[in-house]
Amino acid sequence: MSRLANLFGAFRKQKSASQSDELASTIEWVVAGLGNPGGEYARSRHNSGFMAIDCLAQSAQVELQRRRFGGITAQATLADRRAILVRPETFYNASGDCVAALLGYFKVPADRLIVIHDEMDLEAGRLRVKRGGGDAGNRGVRSIAQSLGTPDFIRVRIGLGRPPGDEDPKDYLLKPMRTAELESHAPIVDRAAEAVVAIIEHGLERAMNRYNQRA
Repeated sequence: MSRLANLFGAFRKQKSASQSDELASTIEWVVAGLGNPGGEYARSRHNSGFMAIDCLAQSAQVELQRRRFGGITAQATLADRRAILVRPETFYNASGDCVAALLGYFKVPADRLIVIHDEMDLEAGRLRVKRGGGDAGNRGVRSIAQSLGTPDFIRVRIGLGRPPGDEDPKDYLLKPMRTAELESHAPIVDRAAEAVVAIIEHGLERAMNRYNQRA
């Protein structure tokens, strides 16, 4: 976590609720991590986006605790820019309901939305950063594109690879990972969180050049 923490500026103390509302118009980015609510899903591969949001929150020294628009949110400063971190709790395939409502409330354009999600079509341990394009069958991404009316938002894709042998893809995504699997998965989650900060600090193209390479 120390490498990611170094990417952040000095931590700004959390404001009171009234002060936070006054600052709503200054929000420049929304960062959404996809996953499913509930303890039974907390250790699943499909919750990789939630894990990355937790990583960002920890590094920014904020707590995801305010519930709004069907998600759990926190205001954070990432690379000196104000952002909303969110874990939609509408379940993965309906993530767009929460994300679109947040963008509307904070008046953040779609090109300043970063969505972190898992991707079975990407090799395990690989990361891909891009803007727009199709959803490759990812229903959470599809929900967001449909709710926003545009696919032109930034995606940080965490590679899972295909399930081994004849394991059912749904089981592979949703079953809890064992401790050893979580430990091996942690570096790509950390790298996804780093990529978010790099996008905000240095721009999409530079972040793509760096994070679309093998670690």
